[in-house]
Amino acid sequence: MSALGRTRHWLSGAAALALLLGPPTRSSAIEPVDVELVLAVDVSLSMSPAELEIQRRGYAAALTDDNVLKAIADGVHGKIAVTYVEWAGTRWQRVVVPWTAIANRADAERIVAQMNARPPDSARRTSISGALAFGSDLFAESGFQGTKRVIDVSGDGPNNQGAPVDITRDEVVRQGITINGLPLMTRGGYGGAFDVGNLDRYYSDCVIG
Repeated sequence: MSALGRTRHWLSGAAALALLLGPPTRSSAIEPVDVELVLAVDVSLSMSPAELEIQRRGYAAALTDDNVLKAIADGVHGKIAVTYVEWAGTRWQRVVVPWTAIANRADAERIVAQMNARPPDSARRTSISGALAFGSDLFAESGFQGTKRVIDVSGDGPNNQGAPVDITRDEVVRQGITINGLPLMTRGGYGGAFDVGNLDRYYSDCVIG
């Protein structure tokens, strides 16, 4: 057999093997879950140490709450997928906990342990729009297929860097992603000049979608 013939024979065999094995690993590994959830957490300098602690403890308590775990177990698939992200300025986002499935308390406690493994890294500015854009991009690489896709974004102040947050919010919602807003109605940190009086109203008008 000529070299060309051998090459064609090998390619035909490889193609047949690919058909038998199915699509690439990434596609076949997609796992169905009830919700894909991005927890996007403000660590800008406007956040005081006490506020940073409120956020982490709040998420830890929520993820391990009996009612939350029961709601997860009662879902169609009995599990959700979560990633925990810290954010500040337009270009400052950090994945603290990569995409992980939660089906029971042990799963939730492992995520909480990862969250608490190191202190938050604070940075300048508050770009909620940057956090939403970054969070929406994470779904493409989750390895999960959720019935719902949700971003929970928390913080203690308004968007003060990057694209207008309401425009970004609308773009994210058009992708079929739900945005929950969790404003911290506290005072502290170094960004008091950017405080707004009714942060809950701001989140309702400009962030939640």
